[in-house]
Amino acid sequence: MYPLILLQQIIASSTHLFAKHVTSLIHPSTVVLFRGFFSAMAYGIWLMVSRKSLKIIEKEDVLGFFVLGALNMPINQLLFIWGVRYTTPANASLAYALTPAFVLMIAVFFLGETLTKRKLFGIIIAMIGTFIVLFEKGLAFGSEQFLGNIMVLMASISWAVYTTMGKKYAMKYGGIFTTGISMFTGLILYVPIAMSLPFDIAPTTYDSSIWFQLFYLGVITSGLGYALWYFALTKMEASKLAVFNNIQPVLTTVMAYFLFNALPSEFFIFGAIIAIIGVIITQLG
Repeated sequence: MYPLILLQQIIASSTHLFAKHVTSLIHPSTVVLFRGFFSAMAYGIWLMVSRKSLKIIEKEDVLGFFVLGALNMPINQLLFIWGVRYTTPANASLAYALTPAFVLMIAVFFLGETLTKRKLFGIIIAMIGTFIVLFEKGLAFGSEQFLGNIMVLMASISWAVYTTMGKKYAMKYGGIFTTGISMFTGLILYVPIAMSLPFDIAPTTYDSSIWFQLFYLGVITSGLGYALWYFALTKMEASKLAVFNNIQPVLTTVMAYFLFNALPSEFFIFGAIIAIIGVIITQLG
């Protein structure tokens, strides 16, 4: 299970870098639309292949899947993609590193999970390590960057709600199926919104690198990444899974090093070690 979670976190961390680059070329609302189409196509193929073994959605769960869809695409993805255009990948990863705190609060109050001292201590330690890594990079709160930080923070909160609310559906229907249906309902709800937002570049002008990035965001990060997340959610408590998001700033910085040759500092190494220790403590909690 842990190798799959690590893979999911690597995919999620790469999203910050891909999203930052592609939103510098295309309006965020357009990125979300194409991302949604690519992920829906990928899940559509999977549903067709697996149709004989799939469960029928019960009537009382239809509304819940539309709520998951709303949390998924019109809220989470739009806020994240638009927000990362104005802020930095590091700040975006910081916002998602705070997800465990949001998930823990929701899980304790609504899912009945137990808040042990060790679990709480582990989350606090992991968050401290995350802050050390990201404050070393600097958190400038200029007008645009402040807006971007608020948007990715709201995206993190919506991701926490999406995680905790979706757990019962993932347990009932399976993680991949639940993710796929939430992609379809999310796209249905997002298309009317996209029609009212800017669509500033014609698809015929996109070069191959832009299409690859949109494909990656749709099929790999939204498709494979989301499916791995909900699959893992069926195997452990929401708060224990969410704490792995604290690794994202570390992974994002490592990827930035290989892509942009940015050497990690002593602060980075120190914060990374603390963040990983916090994850381990929480898993033992």
